[in-house]
Amino acid sequence: MSRIGKKPVELPDKVEVNLTGRKVEVKGPKGELSLMLPGTVEPEINANLLMVKKVKNSAQAAADYGLYRQLLSNMVTGVSSGFTKQLEIVGVGYRVAQQGSSLVFNLGYSHPIEVASPEGITLAAQKSTVTVSGIDKAQVGQVAANIRALRKPEPYKGKGVKYAGEKIRRKAGKAGKAAK
Repeated sequence: MSRIGKKPVELPDKVEVNLTGRKVEVKGPKGELSLMLPGTVEPEINANLLMVKKVKNSAQAAADYGLYRQLLSNMVTGVSSGFTKQLEIVGVGYRVAQQGSSLVFNLGYSHPIEVASPEGITLAAQKSTVTVSGIDKAQVGQVAANIRALRKPEPYKGKGVKYAGEKIRRKAGKAGKAAK
């Protein structure tokens, strides 16, 4: 049984939630998000708490129960404070520059790579750090993963684009020929 689904989502003062059937719209100071819930769960508001209730007792309802509660919690957090992911660029000659709302990466390829900022996402670059921020947690994570995929960190020298705080598991290089 889901322990996450039982927890209510607390609504801050600046956040307002509108329920129209199965559609949930969350508005806050940073923007607004909406989500369509499946027929297995339904939303409910009591005072300043948002709850998710199971409509029927099935395996699918049990699976959806915790998932949609957490998605709604992420929406409330996103419109009130937002989400950010930081990436670090490690390597000699690897760098990033900001051109308007897009970023231009030099990652050791024969050409620079330009990454445009999707709608709802803000990209910022300083020296060898890239910050991805927005109100939709899934979209922020996906954009950060796409940037990391441009040049994944390699295990020998650790060069590439990695998440801030990510530990790269290093391998030993060649041992070389043994002395005779």
